[in-house]
Amino acid sequence: MSKELRRAVGLVVACVILTGCDGLGNTTTDQRSGRIMDMQEAAERADSILDGTFGAISPEVHWTHGETTAGSCDLSRRRAVMTVISEQRRGGFLGVVERFWRKSGYEITSVNTSREFPAIYAKSPDGFGLRLSIAGRGQAFFEVATPCVEESDVARPRTRANGPDYSGGPIPRPDVYDDFWSSEGGLSASSVGIS
Repeated sequence: MSKELRRAVGLVVACVILTGCDGLGNTTTDQRSGRIMDMQEAAERADSILDGTFGAISPEVHWTHGETTAGSCDLSRRRAVMTVISEQRRGGFLGVVERFWRKSGYEITSVNTSREFPAIYAKSPDGFGLRLSIAGRGQAFFEVATPCVEESDVARPRTRANGPDYSGGPIPRPDVYDDFWSSEGGLSASSVGIS
Protein backbone atom coordinates (compact mmCIF):
# COMPACT_ATOMS: atom_id res chain seq x y z
CA MET A 1 0.00 0.00 0.00
CA SER A 2 1.40 3.40 -0.94
CA LYS A 3 2.19 6.02 1.65
CA GLU A 4 -0.52 8.35 0.30
CA LEU A 5 -3.16 5.61 0.34
CA ARG A 6 -2.30 4.61 3.93
CA ARG A 7 -2.54 8.26 4.97
CA ALA A 8 -5.94 8.66 3.26
CA VAL A 9 -7.29 5.49 4.89
CA GLY A 10 -5.96 6.66 8.25
CA LEU A 11 -7.69 10.03 7.87
CA VAL A 12 -11.01 8.38 6.99
CA VAL A 13 -10.77 6.02 9.98
CA ALA A 14 -9.88 8.93 12.28
CA CYS A 15 -12.80 10.93 10.94
CA VAL A 16 -15.23 8.07 11.61
CA ILE A 17 -13.90 7.42 15.11
CA LEU A 18 -13.48 11.00 16.27
CA THR A 19 -16.35 12.86 14.65
CA GLY A 20 -18.93 10.33 13.55
CA CYS A 21 -18.80 11.38 9.92
CA ASP A 22 -20.02 9.03 7.23
CA GLY A 23 -16.61 7.87 6.06
CA LEU A 24 -16.53 10.41 3.27
CA GLY A 25 -15.87 13.31 5.61
CA ASN A 26 -19.49 14.43 5.43
CA THR A 27 -20.82 15.76 8.71
CA THR A 28 -23.27 18.55 9.37
CA THR A 29 -21.84 21.87 10.40
CA ASP A 30 -23.54 24.63 12.30
CA GLN A 31 -24.22 27.28 9.66
CA ARG A 32 -23.57 30.09 12.16
CA SER A 33 -20.25 28.92 13.59
CA GLY A 34 -19.02 26.67 10.76
CA ARG A 35 -18.07 23.90 13.19
CA ILE A 36 -19.41 20.36 13.31
CA MET A 37 -22.74 20.08 15.13
CA ASP A 38 -23.15 17.80 18.11
CA MET A 39 -26.31 15.82 18.88
CA GLN A 40 -27.70 18.50 21.20
CA GLU A 41 -27.29 21.21 18.56
CA ALA A 42 -28.81 18.92 15.94
CA ALA A 43 -31.75 18.19 18.29
CA GLU A 44 -32.28 21.93 18.73
CA ARG A 45 -32.22 22.40 14.96
CA ALA A 46 -34.78 19.56 14.59
CA ASP A 47 -36.94 21.22 17.25
CA SER A 48 -36.77 24.56 15.41
CA ILE A 49 -37.89 22.84 12.18
CA LEU A 50 -40.84 21.33 14.06
CA ASP A 51 -41.64 24.64 15.80
CA GLY A 52 -41.67 26.45 12.45
CA THR A 53 -43.84 23.79 10.86
CA PHE A 54 -46.41 23.83 13.66
CA GLY A 55 -46.38 27.64 13.58
CA ALA A 56 -47.44 27.50 9.93
CA ILE A 57 -50.50 25.32 10.60
CA SER A 58 -53.66 27.39 10.98
CA PRO A 59 -55.91 26.83 12.77
CA GLU A 60 -53.48 25.55 15.39
CA VAL A 61 -53.51 21.83 16.21
CA HIS A 62 -52.89 20.21 19.60
CA TRP A 63 -49.73 18.10 19.74
CA THR A 64 -47.46 16.20 22.12
CA HIS A 65 -43.80 15.25 22.03
CA GLY A 66 -43.02 11.77 20.80
CA GLU A 67 -39.95 9.72 21.57
CA THR A 68 -36.45 11.00 20.83
CA THR A 69 -34.28 8.19 19.52
CA ALA A 70 -30.52 8.26 18.94
CA GLY A 71 -28.32 6.15 16.68
CA SER A 72 -24.56 6.01 16.64
CA CYS A 73 -24.23 9.52 15.18
CA ASP A 74 -27.78 10.77 14.55
CA LEU A 75 -31.12 11.20 16.27
CA SER A 76 -34.80 11.77 15.56
CA ARG A 77 -37.28 14.12 17.22
CA ARG A 78 -40.98 13.31 16.95
CA ARG A 79 -44.32 14.96 17.60
CA ALA A 80 -47.81 13.50 17.45
CA VAL A 81 -50.88 15.59 16.65
CA MET A 82 -53.69 15.11 19.16
CA THR A 83 -56.24 16.94 17.01
CA VAL A 84 -58.30 14.59 14.84
CA ILE A 85 -57.66 15.32 11.17
CA SER A 86 -60.74 14.11 9.28
CA GLU A 87 -60.37 12.20 6.03
CA GLN A 88 -61.88 15.19 4.22
CA ARG A 89 -59.26 17.55 5.69
CA ARG A 90 -56.11 15.38 5.37
CA GLY A 91 -55.22 16.66 1.89
CA GLY A 92 -55.54 20.25 3.07
CA PHE A 93 -53.44 19.53 6.17
CA LEU A 94 -50.67 17.93 4.14
CA GLY A 95 -50.89 20.76 1.62
CA VAL A 96 -50.34 23.43 4.29
CA VAL A 97 -47.25 21.59 5.55
CA GLU A 98 -45.89 20.88 2.07
CA ARG A 99 -46.21 24.53 1.03
CA PHE A 100 -44.45 25.67 4.22
CA TRP A 101 -41.63 23.16 3.70
CA ARG A 102 -41.14 24.25 0.08
CA LYS A 103 -41.21 27.92 1.11
CA SER A 104 -38.57 27.12 3.75
CA GLY A 105 -36.25 25.71 1.07
CA TYR A 106 -36.81 22.04 1.89
CA GLU A 107 -36.85 19.59 -1.00
CA ILE A 108 -39.91 17.35 -1.18
CA THR A 109 -38.36 13.92 -1.79
CA SER A 110 -41.45 11.70 -1.81
CA VAL A 111 -45.23 11.81 -1.43
CA ASN A 112 -47.48 8.89 -0.51
CA THR A 113 -50.89 9.70 -1.98
CA SER A 114 -52.79 7.00 -0.06
CA ARG A 115 -56.27 8.27 0.75
CA GLU A 116 -56.22 6.71 4.22
CA PHE A 117 -52.54 6.98 5.21
CA PRO A 118 -50.90 9.77 3.17
CA ALA A 119 -47.38 11.01 3.89
CA ILE A 120 -44.86 13.62 2.78
CA TYR A 121 -41.07 13.30 2.99
CA ALA A 122 -38.63 16.19 2.65
CA LYS A 123 -35.00 17.12 3.18
CA SER A 124 -33.54 20.39 4.40
CA PRO A 125 -30.50 21.93 2.69
CA ASP A 126 -28.41 21.00 5.76
CA GLY A 127 -29.36 17.31 5.53
CA PHE A 128 -32.24 16.93 8.01
CA GLY A 129 -34.93 14.47 6.91
CA LEU A 130 -38.56 15.47 7.52
CA ARG A 131 -41.64 13.28 7.53
CA LEU A 132 -45.34 13.90 8.03
CA SER A 133 -47.54 10.81 8.01
CA ILE A 134 -51.21 10.26 8.78
CA ALA A 135 -52.06 7.11 10.73
CA GLY A 136 -55.17 5.62 12.32
CA ARG A 137 -58.09 7.89 13.25
CA GLY A 138 -56.48 10.75 11.36
CA GLN A 139 -53.55 11.13 13.74
CA ALA A 140 -50.66 13.04 12.19
CA PHE A 141 -47.09 12.20 13.13
CA PHE A 142 -44.06 14.38 12.45
CA GLU A 143 -40.45 13.26 12.55
CA VAL A 144 -37.21 15.13 11.91
CA ALA A 145 -34.12 12.94 11.57
CA THR A 146 -30.71 14.55 11.84
CA PRO A 147 -27.73 13.80 9.64
CA CYS A 148 -24.58 12.34 11.18
CA VAL A 149 -23.20 14.64 13.90
CA GLU A 150 -20.80 14.44 16.83
CA GLU A 151 -21.98 12.33 19.74
CA SER A 152 -23.16 14.21 22.84
CA ASP A 153 -25.83 14.12 25.51
CA VAL A 154 -29.25 15.30 24.40
CA ALA A 155 -31.73 17.20 26.58
CA ARG A 156 -35.50 17.05 26.32
CA PRO A 157 -37.08 19.52 23.91
CA ARG A 158 -37.54 23.02 25.33
CA THR A 159 -40.79 23.73 23.50
CA ARG A 160 -43.75 22.75 25.65
CA ALA A 161 -46.53 20.67 24.16
CA ASN A 162 -49.76 22.65 23.84
CA GLY A 163 -51.74 19.99 25.69
CA PRO A 164 -50.93 16.93 27.79
CA ASP A 165 -47.32 15.79 27.24
CA TYR A 166 -47.23 12.05 26.65
CA SER A 167 -43.48 11.87 25.99
CA GLY A 168 -41.92 8.93 27.76
CA GLY A 169 -45.11 6.89 27.55
CA PRO A 170 -47.64 5.61 25.05
CA ILE A 171 -49.35 8.26 22.98
CA PRO A 172 -53.14 7.79 22.82
CA ARG A 173 -55.21 8.16 19.70
CA PRO A 174 -56.16 11.74 18.83
CA ASP A 175 -58.90 13.02 21.12
CA VAL A 176 -59.13 16.75 20.39
CA TYR A 177 -61.91 17.77 18.00
CA ASP A 178 -61.49 20.98 16.06
CA ASP A 179 -64.28 22.73 14.15
CA PHE A 180 -62.00 23.02 11.12
CA TRP A 181 -59.53 20.09 11.05
CA SER A 182 -61.96 17.49 12.37
CA SER A 183 -64.85 18.60 10.16
CA GLU A 184 -66.12 16.16 7.58
CA GLY A 185 -67.23 18.98 5.29
CA GLY A 186 -65.43 19.83 2.06
CA LEU A 187 -62.79 22.53 1.73
CA SER A 188 -62.65 25.59 -0.45
CA ALA A 189 -59.29 26.66 -1.87
CA SER A 190 -59.26 29.83 0.26
CA SER A 191 -59.85 27.94 3.52
CA VAL A 192 -56.41 26.28 3.33
CA GLY A 193 -54.48 29.21 1.95
CA ILE A 194 -54.53 28.15 -1.73
CA SER A 195 -54.65 31.13 -4.05
